Amino acid sequence: MTASFALEPIERASTDELRALQLKRLKATLSHAWRNSPVYRAKFDAAGVHPDDCRTLADLAKFPFTTKADLRDNYPFGLFAVPRQQCVRLHASSGTTGKPTVVGYTRNDIEMWSHCMARSLRAAGARPGDLVHVSYGYGLFTGGLGAHYGAEKLGLTVVPFGGGQTERQVQLINDFRPDIVMVTPSYMLAMADEFERQGIDPAGTSLRLGIFGAEPWTNDMRAAIERRMGIDAVDIYGLSEVIGPGVANECVETKDGPTIWEDHFFPEIVDPATGEPVADGEIGELVFTSLTKEALPIIRYRTRDLTRLLPGTARTMRRMEKITGRSDDMMIVRGVNVFPTQIEELILRQQALAPHYQCVLSREGAMDSLAVVVEVRAGLSHDTPAARQAMVDLQHDIKAYVGTTARVEVRPEGSMERSMGKAKRVLDLRPR
Repeated sequence: MTASFALEPIERASTDELRALQLKRLKATLSHAWRNSPVYRAKFDAAGVHPDDCRTLADLAKFPFTTKADLRDNYPFGLFAVPRQQCVRLHASSGTTGKPTVVGYTRNDIEMWSHCMARSLRAAGARPGDLVHVSYGYGLFTGGLGAHYGAEKLGLTVVPFGGGQTERQVQLINDFRPDIVMVTPSYMLAMADEFERQGIDPAGTSLRLGIFGAEPWTNDMRAAIERRMGIDAVDIYGLSEVIGPGVANECVETKDGPTIWEDHFFPEIVDPATGEPVADGEIGELVFTSLTKEALPIIRYRTRDLTRLLPGTARTMRRMEKITGRSDDMMIVRGVNVFPTQIEELILRQQALAPHYQCVLSREGAMDSLAVVVEVRAGLSHDTPAARQAMVDLQHDIKAYVGTTARVEVRPEGSMERSMGKAKRVLDLRPR
């Protein structure tokens, strides 16, 4: 059965109706976690709280946070609130350090996730009968299968390509003529390069819509993708610990930040240093509590993503501002906080540069040093006067707008490694 094209009543419900549903589901989630997860029961007991202490949504702040360390310390199934035998699927994080974070899904969890993804795709502008080319990775990573199940539920035709094989991806997009592509924004740029290498105008393809996620990207990057590809570029947000992609999605009619599906995921913003909640509209760390998950209810999960909550526009539910960075990706260079997205915005102002870049941190004596390695735009030599001037201008802009000194190195076209998943924007070479 496919999801209806019409908006669901909860998407148009009053704020009071939404908050009442959230409180009902929050109480049930806290009780489920306390009764069925020994880890959560111990965490609640240590914090001196009980599910009965939650009488209002504001009372959630009394309960302890969950972090990635909690999932790793209880690897693989310690946080589950159902027997592993009741899970129909397992996913794991794509992290490269330490143990992965493992997430389990009951059949109801998969149905809820598919529903949220179908809602996300519909909000992005997908319509039943559309053909969608999925370039998110399949397997333990939640991106590919999350997109796939949601697309099928909405009634789309799915090309389950996955990552890599850029030449073949371009060939199939050219041959199959899909309406939609789902991929990381950095890999979309690599695909655009491949279109041009094959003599195909990226803006002349059949694509009308791109749904991009899995890494922070700026509105300047959106404008660059839309201009180059001739599509609407819409932001999708999620993370495996909460469910996967489909926690929030931009509405194509507004493109003003992802709408959080608050009937399933309750958001908070906290001060990254103190953990204290901050008011809507203030920037801080995004925290999520699941409201309808069975296998792995997640209570006050610290995402490390930095954003703020904004009033709803296209839907009643609140929006989140596009992610500006992560509290653990933040670079501190000689006392200045620097995010890769700030560097990206400045790179995109330079017509001679391409948005393929990496921030390299090193240490010179007792001082940290930042280098920005960036690729010249297609068709331009890296040793031309235009490229050299762009290098000078970018160094100036970083100092003027970010507040720190950076060395800029401009490299030839095609010399930067192309990401097939999340782009690695920061390379930290400092001794530990």
